[in-house]
Amino acid sequence: MPYKFKHLLILGANSDIAEQVAYHAAKEKISLTLCSRNIDKLMALQSDIVAKHETKVYISQFDADKIDGHKNFYESLTEKPDAVLCSFGILGEQEKAEKDDSWQNIIQTNFIGAVSILNIIANDFEQRKHGFIAGISSVAGERGRQSNYFYGAAKAGLTTYLSGLRNRLYPHKVSVLTVKPGFVKTKMIDGLKTPELLTANPSKLAKAILKGMNKGKNNIYYKPIWFLIMSIIKSIPEFIFKKLKL
Repeated sequence: MPYKFKHLLILGANSDIAEQVAYHAAKEKISLTLCSRNIDKLMALQSDIVAKHETKVYISQFDADKIDGHKNFYESLTEKPDAVLCSFGILGEQEKAEKDDSWQNIIQTNFIGAVSILNIIANDFEQRKHGFIAGISSVAGERGRQSNYFYGAAKAGLTTYLSGLRNRLYPHKVSVLTVKPGFVKTKMIDGLKTPELLTANPSKLAKAILKGMNKGKNNIYYKPIWFLIMSIIKSIPEFIFKKLKL
C-alpha cells in the first residue's frame, strides 16, 4: 500500500507504541523525526532504525510540559513533517493525585502539552493544505471512573480537541485520527494483570495507526472490542453507574 505521507514526526518517540510505529514506518521508507526528553535513548533508537531500514532519521529533544518552547522546537526541525503522531503521556497515580497537586502533571502532559504542540503543527498543515495528524487518546476518556478519572479527564479533553481539530482542518485536506486503545502491553501497565482478549500488542497497534492515518480515518478503537465495551459502559444510567466500583 503506497503511503500518502513521506516524513513522520513522532512526539514521545521513546514510548513502546511510538517505537513500533517508527520501525514500521521506516520499513515503508518513510523518513522520521523522533522526539522525546531522553536524547540518549533517541540516539540508540535512531542508530538501530537506520541500520535495519536505511531510511532518513532525525532526532530532536522535546519536552511536552515546556510549552513556551514548543514553537521554537517546531520551527527548528531539520525537515518539516507532513504527518505527526502525538504519543506522549503519563498515567499518574490516581490516589496520590486525589491528595496532592500531582493531578496537575497528569492534565499538563496528557492534555495541555498535546494541545500546545498540535495547534502549532495544525496551523502549519492548514497553510500547506496537506497533512496527517494522529493523537493517542484512551478509552479511559469515554466516561469518568473513580479508578483513573484524572487521566480519563485529560484524555477526554484530548479526544474532544482532536474532534474539533478534525472538523476545522477537513476543508484544508488535513486528516486527524483519534486512537483509543484499551490495554496495551507497554511499560505504562507493567505489573498489572490484564485480560489477554482485551490487551493489544504494540506492534499490531502501530500497524493499525499507520494504516488509519494513511486512509484518513477519524477514529480507531484498538482492540475493536473496546468499542462495544465502552458503548455498554456509556449506556449505564448515572444513578446506577455512580454506585459501581470501576
